[in-house]
Amino acid sequence: MSYPGEHFDTASWQLLCPTDYVNPTPKTKYHLVVVGAGPAGLISAIGAAGLGANVALIERHRMGGDCLNVGCMPSKSLLSYTQENPNADFDDAFSWLREVRAGIAPHDSVERYSEMGVDVFQGEASFNAKGILQLGDITFNARRIALCTGARAALPPIPGLDPAFVLTNENVFDLTTQPESIAILGGGAIGCELAQAFSCLGTRVELFEQAPRLLPLEIPRAGETLAQALTDSGVRLHLGEAVTAIEGPGTIHTQNGTVVCEKIMVAAGRRPNTENLNLAAAGVNLDGRGFVVVDEKLRTTKNHIYAAGDCATTLQFTHHADAQARAIVQNALFFSTAKVSGLAIPHCTYTSPEIASIGPSLEVLEQTGVAYDRYEFDLTELDRVKAKPFASSAKAKAQGGYALVITKKGTDQILAATIIGADAGELLAPICLMMSNNLGLSAAQKTIFSYPTRSEFLKRLGDAYNKSRMTPRIASLFKWWLKRTL
Repeated sequence: MSYPGEHFDTASWQLLCPTDYVNPTPKTKYHLVVVGAGPAGLISAIGAAGLGANVALIERHRMGGDCLNVGCMPSKSLLSYTQENPNADFDDAFSWLREVRAGIAPHDSVERYSEMGVDVFQGEASFNAKGILQLGDITFNARRIALCTGARAALPPIPGLDPAFVLTNENVFDLTTQPESIAILGGGAIGCELAQAFSCLGTRVELFEQAPRLLPLEIPRAGETLAQALTDSGVRLHLGEAVTAIEGPGTIHTQNGTVVCEKIMVAAGRRPNTENLNLAAAGVNLDGRGFVVVDEKLRTTKNHIYAAGDCATTLQFTHHADAQARAIVQNALFFSTAKVSGLAIPHCTYTSPEIASIGPSLEVLEQTGVAYDRYEFDLTELDRVKAKPFASSAKAKAQGGYALVITKKGTDQILAATIIGADAGELLAPICLMMSNNLGLSAAQKTIFSYPTRSEFLKRLGDAYNKSRMTPRIASLFKWWLKRTL
């Protein structure tokens, strides 16, 4: 029996992992061999090939990695569909996410990369006893190697949690029928996004987070705002409530009681895919959690081997992998001058409202003794927002409209920022640009924004910084001057 959108999956998988594919004959020597065809691997491979290098790309599963197949694109497609269709139907929503995935698949396909000059190999590679990269009976003679093997969902050590029946981001999008109820373990971005999406589809959702608030790495207001939004959408929250045991495929025990659901999904962190590479034979070190140890130029403990993406960093975002891959192309093929230390990496939770952040948390700043000033603004005070129908409703106000920018004490240097509200990820973009180019908050005060737009919030914050410089002494000087010139 077919399932909603099955023909889209069939088309996708044939492009990303063709069943009739025959691995090419390897070249005598490669400038770069890339292991893993997720975002970091794809960009490293196609970037190097575009410069004329001999490149091999090895993927054990599907091209596109988590982002295309089981991460960014299916989750955001599902969220967008449920947010824009108040009475969204499960079959239609899941068919849509599969259609979106199929539409993007040609961009990451084996055929496209082969046509771009990359030798694509299917299978699982590892280092042999001599420290040489091998795939079956193929050995690769590589000047440089890039490990881009990604990460997968981590299962917490909860008694009774059986991988055979649990859902993660890797299989939740394979559902073919709507669950009546689902328990989600983890109140981070993935857990909150899918909790909201399933609730909008009519599934009863129980969301568990052992920390006292959702999104514990964000500012408290972010978690509080999102908690209200999820509650309004029908999600039942269990905050500060650790799961102590699981019985069978759907019974969750906590210190506060028992909850029974048809499905259980785990969204409680990720672990790197490094255990099957035999890295010890290659002289590549791992840290205590299994991540590849790299320096600021992404070199491992073996100078000709690099690593990028989720297998080498805890900041596991596609755009971070992109930035690292570009550094690998520079460092592996030419002079090793590209550094990834000090990058300002934004991230966004795509719920309604969205929550977007960049820079260290306030807790980290305080723990490291960094003194800071804070500038905040209520986005609902913008004329553009007030012009929207129902902007003054209780629900609209509860769902955010808040911006916070943190600067180094006494200066306009931006250290961090958080935005809560519609399209927060888009509104954060100019702050990302400013931070990456060492532009202070005062630059926003000098910038002309279209009126009325939501982007004006940044000018308001720039004005607030400018006013903070008006000390009593400067104010007295201004009064003295204006009195003299009257």
